[in-house]
Amino acid sequence: MDGDDCNFPPDSSDGHSQRGSVASSATLSRAQDVLVYLCGDSAVHLTVEGLGSVSVQELGRSVREALHIPETAQDAFALWLSSPLLELQLKARHQPYKLCRQWQDLLYRFTEASEEDISQDEPCLQYRRNVYYPKSKELQIEDEGVLRLLYEEARGNILMGRYPCDPEHWTTLGALSLAIDEGTGLDGQQITTTIRGKKLSSFLPVHVAMGSGGLLSTLRGKSSRQTGLEQNLLEEYKKISSPAGNSPEPTQLLHQYLNTCHNLPYYGCAFFGGEIDKPVQGILQRAKRKAVNVGICLEGVYVMDVKEKHVLLGLHFNELSWDHSYPEEQGDSHILWLEFDGEEDGTPVNKLLKIYSKQAELMSGFIEFCVELRSASEGGAAAEMDGEVGAHQQPGGQDGKTGRGGRRGMLRRQSSVVCSRVHSLNTISYVDNGKEIKRLKPKRAASFFTRQVSAATYSAVQVTESLEQG
Repeated sequence: MDGDDCNFPPDSSDGHSQRGSVASSATLSRAQDVLVYLCGDSAVHLTVEGLGSVSVQELGRSVREALHIPETAQDAFALWLSSPLLELQLKARHQPYKLCRQWQDLLYRFTEASEEDISQDEPCLQYRRNVYYPKSKELQIEDEGVLRLLYEEARGNILMGRYPCDPEHWTTLGALSLAIDEGTGLDGQQITTTIRGKKLSSFLPVHVAMGSGGLLSTLRGKSSRQTGLEQNLLEEYKKISSPAGNSPEPTQLLHQYLNTCHNLPYYGCAFFGGEIDKPVQGILQRAKRKAVNVGICLEGVYVMDVKEKHVLLGLHFNELSWDHSYPEEQGDSHILWLEFDGEEDGTPVNKLLKIYSKQAELMSGFIEFCVELRSASEGGAAAEMDGEVGAHQQPGGQDGKTGRGGRRGMLRRQSSVVCSRVHSLNTISYVDNGKEIKRLKPKRAASFFTRQVSAATYSAVQVTESLEQG
């Protein structure tokens, strides 16, 4: 989430909204110790004067100097305020101390956390990948220190399941991680000892290493399953060293790890929490929701099942329209609306997915900013890239172009966790000619929303009365 995508609440002067850990103004005038955490288990220790007014730009400069980040890669990272409840990427003009004073207000506004959880939550200052940094520039980085920072962050997202991936991906990444951390000269026994000493969850996603814990896992035997995973890691690790015994350089391994992650379309995304409706299984069943992560980056939007660790919907910006709506009554939810092409009994229709989240406004603004940034920085190259990537996911003969006068390419169901599962979504559908199918009359022919990549300008959608808000 980016700090510029919302208007932060004003810094209140009453004691009610101040955090207990905030230092007094007298203390702030003196030099203070500040820890800026890196992905992994390390941190940069800084001594800062005037902490109350120091900006992200000043702190960032100090961190870059401490880590010896080359000037060519200084835009690869940004300062974040992060906690288990909320993550904010900060802009150069922001003042972290003041945002920490407003942290509880931000949690009340953008999360569903309980009052107790909010009162106990503490943000930390992190130096992480800049969500606006293009992957194409990342491929050009040669500095080992920078590559290691990117690697540690990507590795953490793989292990926690934030980046869903298929077995061939997690096995390759696990073996590369083993080679990066332990070297490429281990024999079979040393590899097995290392894996068991550090545990599989140090190399494979936690949900893979631990298993489901259900009946099937019990029947197969936990030990035999882990033995199989260890064997797969061993075989993949052996492929890394060349037959001649020439070990690859650390930068080569780091590049290979990051390049593999680049195959995951949501690499480098900012993540937001939300819920979507579950499909109703029977007449008497009450409507339920499932938790999702919404990843947004320069390429598109990805909705991921938190529990199952797979993609439910992935759309490039040229495949969607979007907007958000505010609660109208007590108990209603903030909603991010995503519109895309689909079918209803063989009829081409527009589908609407509702994502319930207090961060809907942030997501909508972030999508808009990414679209504008991508358009401004890449121009015609961005459109060409969208066409190439879209063609990879579409049947032959279909193009990925969008517009008010034409239809976008259909999404296909595939077995990979990376591919969309449109069939499992509970969506609202309507046809282009205005004929009502389900609870919704479109405002205009091509799209219900005015926010599209093809539109010259952005304007807020006017939601019709027939559109259900929750």
